[in-house]
Amino acid sequence: MPEIRNYTLNFGPQHPAAHGVLRLVLELDGEVIERADPHIGLLHRATEKLAENKPFNQSIPYMDRLDYVSMMCNEHAYVMAIEKLLGIEPPIRAQYIRVLFDEITRILNHLLWIASHALDVGAMTMFLYAFREREDLMDCYEAVSGARLHAAYYRPGGVYRDLPDTMPHYKVSKFHNAKEVERLNANRQGSLLDFIEDFTQRFPTYVDEYETLLTENRIWRQRTVDVGIVSPERALQLGFTGPMLRGSGVEWDLRKKQPYEVYDKVDFDIPVGTNGDCYDRYLVRIEEMRQSNHIMKQCVEWLRANQGPVIVNDHKIAPPKREAMKADMESLIHHFKLFSEGYCVPAGEVYVGIEHPKGEFGIYLVSDGANKPYRLKIRAPGFAHLAAMDEMARGHMLTDVVTIIGTQDIVFGEIDR
Repeated sequence: MPEIRNYTLNFGPQHPAAHGVLRLVLELDGEVIERADPHIGLLHRATEKLAENKPFNQSIPYMDRLDYVSMMCNEHAYVMAIEKLLGIEPPIRAQYIRVLFDEITRILNHLLWIASHALDVGAMTMFLYAFREREDLMDCYEAVSGARLHAAYYRPGGVYRDLPDTMPHYKVSKFHNAKEVERLNANRQGSLLDFIEDFTQRFPTYVDEYETLLTENRIWRQRTVDVGIVSPERALQLGFTGPMLRGSGVEWDLRKKQPYEVYDKVDFDIPVGTNGDCYDRYLVRIEEMRQSNHIMKQCVEWLRANQGPVIVNDHKIAPPKREAMKADMESLIHHFKLFSEGYCVPAGEVYVGIEHPKGEFGIYLVSDGANKPYRLKIRAPGFAHLAAMDEMARGHMLTDVVTIIGTQDIVFGEIDR
């Protein structure tokens, strides 16, 4: 009989499936996991501490850099916490724009998740498919904020600006000839809303393509079915939220249970799994993309029919229009004071949780009446999921660790903070 040796293996930060910043120390019995010990802190940027030394409005761009795959959702929780302390409510049009971009962000997140998860497990094509659609949604980000990733588009009191009436066009270059450019610009002739509407009509077909590649794929099922099972009771005890909790069969979604913005005015369903394994979590996220697409359609329809302001008209909180700032001394002073000192927020404490693509993303904010937070604590959904790594991986093979990291959809910007 061959002798089975016990190993302690460093599944280190350089491992392609550890995505560069996770160090896992694995204790193995042959190829079977006996213990998995996650080491974090390799991406720690002291976001919470930095926020205590900056005016409230200057910390918004830091939020984008937490979970750098779900940028606007992070901003959303932070901005809502400030609004709650200030006692203001953004205009209804701004709320619809926020919900629209939250769902765009959810699809962006799930596309990157399915691309990297499938690639880690061994499905190459998925990566190329998902990035094709991400490109369109990144263009929506760029159209409203000028940035493809770190948008800083949500502001206390609303959003930075209204949706643009035109989309940027491709130009003939050494990469694209005239015929190619004409094809690329075909759906860019109208406004951003036209572009998003065109996307929502095409997207369900793309999701069908992903399912054709994976859902009944023999290898995909062998790698994900009955791997990393978490019972509904245990998922609740471990503090799971989002698709990780719903994959275990618990129907919990903050957009339905504690609605914020205009989620109570749109129609959508909560997809729920039954077995709590990696395959169910995959199915939950696939269905979430379809539901997000459905919400986006409703938002586009409403935004077309209803005009209005997109930010509160209080220049102590929201900057005046640029034309006014150039011509009017009062507006210039408001602008200068707002961006140099910010505003003082009434003393108090507040917690705001939103349904982030990965789970419940929460901001606990304490103000002592100054223009900076006294304390900021971020509740990152991925932190609780990673803490369950040991429990989920125990008794599985070494290759299943890669699948479990993928199914958790962890991003270290928010875990290490």
